[in-house]
Amino acid sequence: MNRRHHPVTLLQATQDSPTLARLTELTRDSSARLKAIEPLIPGPLRPAIQAGPIDGSVWCLIVSSNAVAAKLRQFLPALEAHLRTKGWEITSIRLKVQISRDR
Repeated sequence: MNRRHHPVTLLQATQDSPTLARLTELTRDSSARLKAIEPLIPGPLRPAIQAGPIDGSVWCLIVSSNAVAAKLRQFLPALEAHLRTKGWEITSIRLKVQISRDR
């Protein structure tokens, strides 16, 4: 059997694969959620927060340190309520500390 491999763009690959299409959709949704709550997050904390995975009605934010996580926990009820007013069905936001490997 002689296979020919043709390069495809990322967009083509995601359109041809339901799994990749779903992953792309979740990534866009997660980024949109972060953008929606950014005005509610104090400016100095914003660079330390990244959009994370969505698991049903639970959304994860990836934070750079335990200190950022502790401070952000104070805002979680307001962030969750804000997302619900924007139409997202969210029951909770989970925080995950991303440990830097270059320490």
